[in-house]
Amino acid sequence: MEIAVAFAVASVSVTQPASAAAERREPVRITRFLGEQRVPHKMTLGGTTVGGLSGIDRDPRTGLWYFISDDRWRYNPARFYTGRLDIDRESGAFNGVRLTGVTTLRRADGTPYPGYGKAQAADPESIRFDRWSGRLLWGDEGDRPDTANPDIPITAAAVRTMSVQGRHESALRVPPNLRLTDAESGPRRNFGFEGLAVSARTITAVTEGPRYEDGQVPTVERGAPARLTVWSRQGDVRAQYAYPLDPLPTAPVPATGLSDSGVSEILPVDESRYLALERAWIEGVGYRVRLYEVDLRGATNVLASNDLAGPYQPVAKRLVYDLGSFRPPVQNLESLAWGPRLASGECTLVIGSDDNFDQREVTQFMAFGATGCP
Repeated sequence: MEIAVAFAVASVSVTQPASAAAERREPVRITRFLGEQRVPHKMTLGGTTVGGLSGIDRDPRTGLWYFISDDRWRYNPARFYTGRLDIDRESGAFNGVRLTGVTTLRRADGTPYPGYGKAQAADPESIRFDRWSGRLLWGDEGDRPDTANPDIPITAAAVRTMSVQGRHESALRVPPNLRLTDAESGPRRNFGFEGLAVSARTITAVTEGPRYEDGQVPTVERGAPARLTVWSRQGDVRAQYAYPLDPLPTAPVPATGLSDSGVSEILPVDESRYLALERAWIEGVGYRVRLYEVDLRGATNVLASNDLAGPYQPVAKRLVYDLGSFRPPVQNLESLAWGPRLASGECTLVIGSDDNFDQREVTQFMAFGATGCP
């Protein structure tokens, strides 16, 4: 399925440069399901409570996996875990998951991040191992007040780098249009940086949902645009693109019930294409999730556009897999990472869930065989 909806922004159309190798790449396709593994609810490790795992990634040199928790000191300080996923390279069987270590995220002064509702708190949502530098990058969604939460202080959304020991190293410059405010401008609360991707040439982050200026949140009748921002490896903002979120797949029950939808993670395929998880939670229905392949080539650079009111070309989307009916009940899928390549030539794609520390949900990892991958 190809989606190329033209919302309405006056801007300049920019075509992403693509290498000959990228042009020749086959589309990403899921070939088979390799298995599912779960982490016990609220298991403990290193004096911490495991849960809220909202981002995962793998060091391809060592096979070590990183798992970041979005716990904001409800149980313990902001942190990430390390461990192993046992995926047999010959058969592809996904045989187990084992967490082996925990590391606290540190601010520039060496102290842990404060907890929820405090100034300079962190909301970790994604983690990436940068194999070109040996460091880690992580996405912080930030926080801000809104009508329902008027006393929440503003904490900036950020993409930060850190050592594998959790020490702060640097932060990318966030474009002004993505700075959180206490007014109806910029990103909405819980709609800051949710997905993060790292490649040889770029660093990319996507907001979960639309800014105030870019329109209302998705409904059954219509979708909404999120913003995908691309930096150079040196930290310079190169471009920003509109990502067209789907309409809600179904109405809440009751019709006046709550819903929440957006991009929960992105993963690079090459310098122009990404995989994206689109997740919706709908009251009375549960979670619905789709996996898309996203192509930036031909999309309009909307970095200079404060709103999306004029004509522009969003990124193109192709449905790779509908996870909405796969192994029900569908979980809160927030993690996406490439695993080891198999003897068959397939690569492995791992999708994980955030249990929200809720006993009605699970921490789940699903592994798939795939082609057309890096």
